[in-house]
Amino acid sequence: MLSRAERSYFSDWWWTVDRWLLAGLCALMVMGVVLTMAASPPVAERLGLPTFHFVNRQLMYLAPAIIVMTVVSMFDPRGVRRMALLLYVGGMVAVLAAVQFGVEIKGARRWIFGIQPSEFVKPGFVILAAWAFSEGARRRDVPGTTLAVLLLPATIIPFMLQPDFGQTVLVSAVWGSLFFMAGLHWLWVVGIGGFGLSGVVAAYQFLPHVRVRIDKFLNAGDGPATNPGNSFQSDVAVDSFIQGGLFGKGPGEGTLKRILPDSHTDFIFAVTGEEFGVVAALFLMGVFGFIVLRGFALAIRNEDPFCRFAAAGLIMLFGVQSAINMAVNLHLLPAKGMTLPFVSYGGSSLISLAFGMGFLIAVTRRRPRSAIVDRAPK
Repeated sequence: MLSRAERSYFSDWWWTVDRWLLAGLCALMVMGVVLTMAASPPVAERLGLPTFHFVNRQLMYLAPAIIVMTVVSMFDPRGVRRMALLLYVGGMVAVLAAVQFGVEIKGARRWIFGIQPSEFVKPGFVILAAWAFSEGARRRDVPGTTLAVLLLPATIIPFMLQPDFGQTVLVSAVWGSLFFMAGLHWLWVVGIGGFGLSGVVAAYQFLPHVRVRIDKFLNAGDGPATNPGNSFQSDVAVDSFIQGGLFGKGPGEGTLKRILPDSHTDFIFAVTGEEFGVVAALFLMGVFGFIVLRGFALAIRNEDPFCRFAAAGLIMLFGVQSAINMAVNLHLLPAKGMTLPFVSYGGSSLISLAFGMGFLIAVTRRRPRSAIVDRAPK
C-alpha cells in the first residue's frame, strides 16, 4: 500500500491517475493474451511455426508495451506534446520510407524493418491536432486552426500513397470530431462531410483494392460454403457467431478459426464468438464501452483546454478503431485490416496503443488548479 504522504514519481502517479481507466486497459490486455491463445495456434501450424509462436510473441511485446504506457503516463502536458511531436515526425519519415523501400504485402507498402509506422503516427497526430485546435480556440493570435487544417493532408496523403484507406478514414474521422469540438460552424460540418464522401467515391473509382473490398461487401453471398470467393473471411466470421451461440463451443474447440487466415489479428473477435459465445463477446464489447465512456467523462471534467481536446481525441481514436474492427467481424463494414485494440496480435499495434493510452492517462491525471497555468505553446 502506498501512503499519500510519500513523495516519489510512482506515488504521485498512483494517486493522480484514474484507476478505473487503468483497470479497464489491464483487463483488455489479459483478455488479449487469452484470446490470442485461442485464435493463433491454427495460424501458426499452417505457417509451420511452433503452436504457441504468436502467443509467446504477444507476451514478448506486452512487457515493453506496459513499460511504455506507464512511463508515458507520467509525463506532464508539455512532455506529452514533445513526445507526440517526436513520435509523429519519426513515424511520418518511416511511412514515407515504407512507401519507397518497404515490403509490398497484398498490394500495399505499409511495413518497413518489421514495423507498421502508420500505427505510431496516429497517437502523435491526435495530440498535435488537439494542441493546435485548443490553442486556436483559446488565443486569436495563434493560427492553431490553420495549422490543424494543414496537418490533416500532410498526414493522410502519405497514408494514401501506401495505400492505407482504413487508417486514412480513422484519422480523418477523429480530426473531424476535434474540428467540431473546436466550435466550427454547421456549414463547415456539411462541407467537411461532403469532402469526405467525395474522397470515398474517388477512392472507389481510382484505387482498385478499395473497389474490390467494397464490391465484395456489397455483393456478399449467403455464406462461405455457397460463395467461397466472395467476402470469405467476413462470411466465416458471421458463421462463427452463429455456431458459437450464447456460451460458445468451449476454449480450443472452435473449428472455423482453422480456415480464417487472420483469425489471430483482424478476426479475433469472431473467434471469441465461436469459442466463448455471444455472452463473452458482449462482455468484451462492454469493456471497450466502459473505457470509452470513462475517457469521455474524464475529458469533460478536465479544465485544461489542451488536455480536454487530447483526451477526447485519443478516446475517439481508440473507440472508433474498436468499433470498426467489431463491425467488420459482424459484416457491417467492408474489411479494413484494422486490429482490435490490445486484443489482436501485433507488435506495432500493441506498442502504438501503449503510447496512445499512456498519453490519455497522462492528460487525464488529477492536477491541482495551480498546476494548470502553462497553456501557451512550448
